[in-house]
Amino acid sequence: MRNLSCSFLFIVILGWNGFAAAQQPKKVRRIGILQGASAGSSRSNIDAFRKGLRELGYTEGENIFLAYRYADGDLGRLKNLASELVQLKVDVILAAGTQTTTAAKQATSTIPIVVGGAGDLVGTGLVASLARPGGNITGSTVISPDLSGKRLELLKEVVPKASRVAVLLYPSTGTDWDEVKQTKSAAQSLKVKIQTVEVRDPSEFQAAYAAIKRENANALILIHGSFTNFHRKQLAELGAKSRLPTMCESARWSDDGCLMSYGPDLPYQYRRAAVFVVKILKGTKPADLPVEQPMKFELVINLKTAKQIGLTIPPNVLVRADKVIR
Repeated sequence: MRNLSCSFLFIVILGWNGFAAAQQPKKVRRIGILQGASAGSSRSNIDAFRKGLRELGYTEGENIFLAYRYADGDLGRLKNLASELVQLKVDVILAAGTQTTTAAKQATSTIPIVVGGAGDLVGTGLVASLARPGGNITGSTVISPDLSGKRLELLKEVVPKASRVAVLLYPSTGTDWDEVKQTKSAAQSLKVKIQTVEVRDPSEFQAAYAAIKRENANALILIHGSFTNFHRKQLAELGAKSRLPTMCESARWSDDGCLMSYGPDLPYQYRRAAVFVVKILKGTKPADLPVEQPMKFELVINLKTAKQIGLTIPPNVLVRADKVIR
C-alpha cells in the first residue's frame, strides 16, 4: 500500500512539473528594425523579412517582438533612433543601408547588427572582410557601384543618342560617390558625359531638375540612398514631367514611376536576413557569419512611364526584362 501511495505521489509530482513547464511563458526575443526611409517605402522589404522569420519558426506577437524605428528620410534622426533600440535592449538590430548601419554601429558595439542590404561594408570599415566580418555586423551587400556600368549601358541602349547623362544623389559618405565614380568610368567608353547633381532637401528638387534640363542632359540616373528612396516617387514624377528617361537601382522605384531599374532583388535579401537573425538568436556570433553578396538581380521596365515621356523601348531590351509594368 505504501509503494502504491509513493507511486501515486510520484505521478502527481511529475504531472504538476509538466503542467508548470507548460505554463512557463515562451521566451520572446526582441528584434530592432532600423530604417532610413518610411514604413510605407520599406514595406516590401520588411514583409519579406517577417516572412523569412515565420518560415524559421518565429512569429511576431508570439515568440518575437519587433521594435520599428523609421527615419522617414531624415538621416539626422538615425543616431537617436539607433540609441532608442539599444535602450530597449533588443537582441538583434536589422539595418538598411550604409548610413543606417553606421548609426547602429555607433550606438552599440555589442548588440549584433544584421544588414538587409548596404553598399561597400568593407570599404567603409563596417566589417573587416566579407568572409570574416569580425565585430558585431554581418548580413548582405548590394554591390550597387559594381552595377553602375551596366545601368549606364542599359540606359544607352534605350536612348542610343544620349551624349549627356545626369546623376542625382544625396551627398553623403559611403558608396554613393563610388557609384558616381564607376558611372563616370563606364561613361568614357560609351562616349557619354556625366553631370552630377546633389540634393539635400526636397526644396532643392525643382532647382536640381531645372539644372539638369539647362545642361541638356538626355537621361537621368537616380542613386539609391535612404533619403532618395524616401522621396523616390516625387523624384520619378519630376523625371517624367521633364521627359527624362530615368534609371534606378530598385524595382520599387520602377513601381513608383522610374522608367527602368536594375539591381539586386532586395526583398529576397531581406528574407535571407531572417536566416542571419535566427542563427544569431540561436547563439552564432555575427563575426562568424560571412557577409553575402546578392545572387538575384532584376531588370524592371515601366512602359507607362515610357509612354508618358514619348519613348519606345527597343524590343531587344524589353525581352530581357524580368518584369514589365504596363
